[in-house]
Amino acid sequence: MDLRAAPFNLDDAGVQWVESTIASMSVEEKIGQLFINHNNEFSPEYLDGVLENYHVGGIRYWTAPSAPVQEHIRYAQSKSKIPLLVASNPEMGGAGSCSDGTFVATHLQAGSHPDKSIARAMGRVGGVETAALGCNWAFAPIVDIHYNWRNTVISTRAFGNTPEIVVERAKEYFDGISESSMACAMKHFPGDGIDERDQHVVTSYNTLSYEDWNKSYGHVYREMISHGVQSIMIGHIGAPEVSRHFRPGLADKDVLPATLAPELLGDLLRGELNFNGLLLTDASSMVGLAQAMKRSELVPATIAAGCDMFLFFRNPAEDFGYMLEGYRNGVITEARLQDALRRILALKASLGLHTKTREELVPPAEALKLIGSPEHLAVAAEIADKTVTLIKDTAANLPITAATHKRIRLYGISAGADFTGADPLGYLKLVQEELERAGFEVHTFKSAAQRIAEGEEGVHFLSAILEEGTGDYADKYDAAFVFADVKGFAQEASIRIKWSTPMAAEIPWYVTEVPTVFVSLNQPNHLIDVPMVKTAIHAHAATREAIRATVEKIQGLSEFQGTFNENVFCDSFDTRL
Repeated sequence: MDLRAAPFNLDDAGVQWVESTIASMSVEEKIGQLFINHNNEFSPEYLDGVLENYHVGGIRYWTAPSAPVQEHIRYAQSKSKIPLLVASNPEMGGAGSCSDGTFVATHLQAGSHPDKSIARAMGRVGGVETAALGCNWAFAPIVDIHYNWRNTVISTRAFGNTPEIVVERAKEYFDGISESSMACAMKHFPGDGIDERDQHVVTSYNTLSYEDWNKSYGHVYREMISHGVQSIMIGHIGAPEVSRHFRPGLADKDVLPATLAPELLGDLLRGELNFNGLLLTDASSMVGLAQAMKRSELVPATIAAGCDMFLFFRNPAEDFGYMLEGYRNGVITEARLQDALRRILALKASLGLHTKTREELVPPAEALKLIGSPEHLAVAAEIADKTVTLIKDTAANLPITAATHKRIRLYGISAGADFTGADPLGYLKLVQEELERAGFEVHTFKSAAQRIAEGEEGVHFLSAILEEGTGDYADKYDAAFVFADVKGFAQEASIRIKWSTPMAAEIPWYVTEVPTVFVSLNQPNHLIDVPMVKTAIHAHAATREAIRATVEKIQGLSEFQGTFNENVFCDSFDTRL
């Protein structure tokens, strides 16, 4: 490897720092550099334990408000013997780095308008806000290709369904975030979007032939490597036909996720694609990796296969011990360890971390004023207005205004509570506020479960169906709006609408009674479950900016500018009707 070559581009002093630092480290400190810890606590005592016991090379942290995050990073850098790589997930702007950061756009949203500068703005805002916290490493951009509409783990996290749009927008994002001297880790090699499953909960596979992979995902990786991306996150995604190109006769049972596959990391990434940068695993607690082999074996096997850093402990003491034992028993060779350490320290040196004092590694508290700034919120509002997308209006229901359709029946669809503990229907308050702001009279539907939770007696799912499905529906309401914010990231193999009860009252049976508008605030594939709706809109986000722009366009106050690809019709004729 050449530390003076791209993407590190170190000078003699930088190379000397890398080599002298490695020479000064104990074996335990060398092993520690391979780990990126997920900081689940912000207390100094917790950080002291992580840094003193495990000597980690990098950290990520639980998303929280910007002030405690920055102070946490400041303390971590002050206590670490070697400057830390501090990572976050600014996939959508600053919102992925702290809870008060600016949501700018999803990747799909940034690919849903001819203006490629949307992706650059997403990267630029994300970079400014993330750097203000003291982060120096972005786990982005996502360079997967959304070929399979059933794949919902990247349906909103891919720029589109062609390599051309992915390359164009990923380069824009990279250029935008690089303005803040942020290193990027593009993901998820060898490429998600073929299988319909989610690697968080099961090993998934990219089943393209070697030739087809080269023309699609390979094209994306070649372009981004030549563009200067510094690191690549390796997915727990197998690529059986690509692996067999390098290992002819490889049996199905021996196909491993890329994180454990030396033919994909060495022969392909390091060899044919000539990538000189750093490779890190995706989160090691994902079942896509965990199901592959015993934990004691897989921890060192990832490094032996060619990964340079291991993302997240499961049990710190155990995983550190497994990695150390893997080195001592030869699973990780001395040459492989030295190679990984050089890349880790070279990435740090390429960011100038080695030349900064501990105080300079994290900006002063005043920098937090950049987070959620009026300027950034204005960028988000402009992008929301550009990207709200009309998928279809085959019954010519639009425009719908308070003057023509005063009384609105409002339905909210979610996937229920998730690990965040947030109210899954909390966004409906924003929707109701924006509709009322526009002059509509809003009547919000409540499911039987909601009514029971509020103390109402004598209600059950059948009574709720009977009450909603009466002959006077059109006498009570002038139109129906359905807003769906359905999420299941890392919890389900795929995400579809789950109604509140069997034959639920909120299912759009009422399309034959009143004009009905279905708005997705998240997934683009809902028409497979609601093909009966004649007016469908993709607003991309459950933010006030996106909801306000949607309500304005429903009224005809502004034009729909967003575009969509054929995935939205889910390969079914009735979704187009």
